Amino acid sequence: MTELYNFFTANTTIYKLIIAAIGLLIIGIIISLLKKSLQRYVKDHNNWYKTRKAMNIFGFILVAIFLAILYSDMLGGITVILGVASAGIAFSLREVIASIAGWLTILVGGMFKTGDRVQLGGVSGDVIDLGVLRTTIMETGEWVNADLYSGRIVKIANSFVFTQPVYNYSTDFPFLWDEITLPIKFGSDYTFTRELIRETAKEQLGDYNEQTKEHWDSMVRKFIIEDATTEPMVTLAVNDNWVEFTLRYIVEYKTRRSTKDILFTSVLEKIERNSNKVQLASATFELVSAPPVDVNIKSTKQLEDQS
Repeated sequence: MTELYNFFTANTTIYKLIIAAIGLLIIGIIISLLKKSLQRYVKDHNNWYKTRKAMNIFGFILVAIFLAILYSDMLGGITVILGVASAGIAFSLREVIASIAGWLTILVGGMFKTGDRVQLGGVSGDVIDLGVLRTTIMETGEWVNADLYSGRIVKIANSFVFTQPVYNYSTDFPFLWDEITLPIKFGSDYTFTRELIRETAKEQLGDYNEQTKEHWDSMVRKFIIEDATTEPMVTLAVNDNWVEFTLRYIVEYKTRRSTKDILFTSVLEKIERNSNKVQLASATFELVSAPPVDVNIKSTKQLEDQS
């Protein structure tokens, strides 16, 4: 036993490596036990995600403090080495450093958080994880219409926040303006049609009115922005084929497709019930003239004579 002690005392590097391994194992066990203990009390999925992330960061801090204390006698030499190699390290790890800086910018600046629907680097989707180096997104769109999940999980380096715009659908104003257009035949009752569309929008979107008004009032107080109306608006335009009514309305950012389906269904049903006042238009073609056609009909006997 004395010889083993003398061996470790003489070989301090091996001794410290063993102590470091044991210390890291103990810290890992402590963090795992804390997670299991806290999971009993944190039932909400979002809160548990944040708690788990906080425990991971706490574990990293403990590891850093433990290693700093263990190798405190070597910190001076390490500082000199890092000072000499800093230029090369900064160049070779520039993307990593930029990603870490981007992560801090996201957290401190409140650009987005997990659960937000965003568009980052040309990719749209919901943020499902916010790591130190990469942001993970559940993609929407692409070959799938509207805002439904495509099934692909995309990881984007956090450094993009310094080079590309960040679109957030859900931070301060979790609603979007959307539109549907309806082609109506010339000669329909336009006033009746306008009111029909407006009333349908109020029936289907009435629950949004108070919510959107409160959020928009908050936006107006926070930013220099126009105090726009959040009520459904119907406008009319004319082209060569029909009268086109456009319904502009506000919808919760995750329900664009389902809301559009409900609005179209309700409006079409009402139009069909009032076909004496309003009718949908479709593309029609008018044949102005036709080229002359020379039709020569011969009898069977004439055909036999010719043969």
